[in-house]
Amino acid sequence: MLIVHVLDPFSGGLATFLKLLTEELNDDYHIIVHGERADFASIKDVRQIFVRKNIRFIHWKSVQRELRVINDLKAFFELKKTLKRFKYADVVHLHSSKAGFLGRIACWQLGFKKVIYTPNGAPFLRRDVSHGKARFYGYLEKIACLFGGKVICSSISEQEEYIKLGIKADYINNGTKISAESFIVDKNYNKFRIVTSGRIADQKNPAFFNEIALAFVNLKHFEFVWIGDGEEAPLLTAGNIRVTGWLSSKGVREEVARADIYMSTSFFEGLPFAAIEAMALQKCLLLSNCTGNKDLVKEGVNGETFENKSEAINHIIYFYFNKEIMESMGLNSLEICRDYFNIQETALRYRMEYQKLNGIAINESFIDKLRVKKELAPVY
Repeated sequence: MLIVHVLDPFSGGLATFLKLLTEELNDDYHIIVHGERADFASIKDVRQIFVRKNIRFIHWKSVQRELRVINDLKAFFELKKTLKRFKYADVVHLHSSKAGFLGRIACWQLGFKKVIYTPNGAPFLRRDVSHGKARFYGYLEKIACLFGGKVICSSISEQEEYIKLGIKADYINNGTKISAESFIVDKNYNKFRIVTSGRIADQKNPAFFNEIALAFVNLKHFEFVWIGDGEEAPLLTAGNIRVTGWLSSKGVREEVARADIYMSTSFFEGLPFAAIEAMALQKCLLLSNCTGNKDLVKEGVNGETFENKSEAINHIIYFYFNKEIMESMGLNSLEICRDYFNIQETALRYRMEYQKLNGIAINESFIDKLRVKKELAPVY
């Protein structure tokens, strides 16, 4: 099949996920139409992580993250012109909200019927913007649905939010690769490390991360690590926070492997790829109780969620004094990741969706197997 992927931004967890997806779907041909955030990662660096020969890239030059009418119109016409070149594509798969909005309208105008939209973090769930602006994003999602395309969320909780909004949606969990490397954990350190990974931006709530770290600033055995960089890095002022800057995939894995806890303070997520990768590295999770995050944690089994600073601090203290329990939770994270968040099953589910859109028969025994796992998914 010829699959056209459209996304902005072309970086971070979304780029890594797309790399893994295209590697699993290696019998298909993939066109990746992507934007760029130069302050996040260069196009050259991101493209280099894609090693397969079944991929071609097209730079979507005019797309930007923020809503700006003139720029968005330019991005729309550029995307429409690009998609017109692939009128025989088997599927157009739109990743992220900006690509989903502009892409569905462009596909409708071009007569494309086989379209999938995966939000990877629904914009109307944002808690870092005003209530009015979040509602406006919800209206945009409803408008875009009028132009067709199947909505496939990346987590159960995100799917539920779309259904509450009155939008029909399904879900396919994001997934990562479980390999022998996943089991290599470097324990050569003497500090209790709490690690997070991603862009230091409003969605990830770095100010809250800083508040939690400040509670431990006078305790020399605690270290907080933020893997990444971003415009809100100046908010990380606590003396016990180390900001690594952007690292290679191997560098990120090495930092997470040295962690005791993987923590996220995000306002909202689709299904955070960085946390899934931490699960594959046997990490106990401590995640804010938001959409996306809460799909990864079975409380008391592979970690905990928190609503406020006090809860987060209490959980960290508990894990510090109960390291055997914490390590057991890390092992449970790996098992849950293997069963529900592995890239092989994720790719097979997407292949089924692509085939259904093209009227290709699907193996019934495989459907039955996935149906059983889906019914068990909320309780793992």
